[in-house]
Amino acid sequence: MISGWKGKYSDILKEFKYSEKKDNESAVILNLILKKSNVNEKIVKLVKGKIVLVIGSGPSLSTAIPKLKNLEKSIKIAADSSIKALLENNIIPDIIITDLDGDKSTLKKIGKTKSIFVVHAHGDNPEKMNLVKYFKNCIGTTQSKPFSKIQNFGGFTDGDRGVFLANHFEAKKIILFGMDFGNRIGKYSNTKKTERQIKLMKLNKGKFLLEWLSTNTKSELFTTSKPIIGFKKISYKDLDNIIT
Repeated sequence: MISGWKGKYSDILKEFKYSEKKDNESAVILNLILKKSNVNEKIVKLVKGKIVLVIGSGPSLSTAIPKLKNLEKSIKIAADSSIKALLENNIIPDIIITDLDGDKSTLKKIGKTKSIFVVHAHGDNPEKMNLVKYFKNCIGTTQSKPFSKIQNFGGFTDGDRGVFLANHFEAKKIILFGMDFGNRIGKYSNTKKTERQIKLMKLNKGKFLLEWLSTNTKSELFTTSKPIIGFKKISYKDLDNIIT
């Protein structure tokens, strides 16, 4: 685990009134389903020393997609709420970060590709773990203590967990797309009106964790979305100077 994560997880449990016991129970289920694999080695080859794009489903994803289509050779890590829009535009992420809340048919469809799934276990999703059997390349994560086949790279929402994963596997540069962390929720996030307030709270926590990560990483950090402390704000025009 990244140094200092235990305290951050303790804060999350208190702020959102989550149960560490339930998080652990879900992780145990995922661990039983997962097979031993060399997926970590595949992630190392994809990410270490590379320029990595991390894609969320914020409001700016719509404007980011045309640029992402032109960056087909770049390594892409995507939050699962963004992949439906990406697939519709023939963009297949190399790595998908998911707690299995995304569109099931889309997850199953992309599960047949070479994309790597990083499935996150928490107290609200143990009944969804059977989806994992549809994914050819898969590893499991938890916010709590890692064990056996379950790992902990840090992070809270799918989007910021993607950044923490890129950091863990020593990406040279990490560039954010569609990760706005503002008061608007992107249309691709599929958030119900009744869940809006908790979604905004989660986004705020994700932004806070990324700002903390920026003080604990050797990766160069950039964002094409809304400003984040510790990340250099760049325009789409400037990308060609960064992705070299």
